Amino acid sequence: MDLYEHQARELFEEYGILVPRAEVADTAKEARACAERLGGRVVVKAQVKTGGRGKAGGVKLAADPAAAELTARQMLGMDIKGHTVRTVMLAEPISTESEFYVSYALDRSAGRFLAIASAEGGMDIEEVAATRPEAVVRVPVDPAVGVTRAKAAEIAAAARLPEEAAATLAGLW
Repeated sequence: MDLYEHQARELFEEYGILVPRAEVADTAKEARACAERLGGRVVVKAQVKTGGRGKAGGVKLAADPAAAELTARQMLGMDIKGHTVRTVMLAEPISTESEFYVSYALDRSAGRFLAIASAEGGMDIEEVAATRPEAVVRVPVDPAVGVTRAKAAEIAAAARLPEEAAATLAGLW
């Protein structure tokens, strides 16, 4: 699947995975209205199908609706790795206790999926994989079986994720 972040979070929400409230805007004025509905202080995130948005200036905290409008104005139309920002997602900011990275990828050569996971967050996962490959685990997933609770527990244990992450991993499949 090739999804924008707002589409992925909508799927998470549909399957009962907690996500912060968010709205999508394609104009700066609309971004201001979204921020007002979300309580004022928001994270403005460029919606492009590529990584590295934060480092490219595509993820910023806005203190109030006016700042959200200004930030959206700066982001809309910008280029991030060859992708033009046409929409922004505004989300309630949350405080995090910890971050981890999990993805499911198709391993075409083996005819199966791989769960790729790390307890080291996702912001610089490529760098973590290059400098500390032991911090990123790859667990094969049989496509005929999928991610059962037992497989989710295996992935979480291999990556040294918090125990409660296993239930979420099973829900992501």
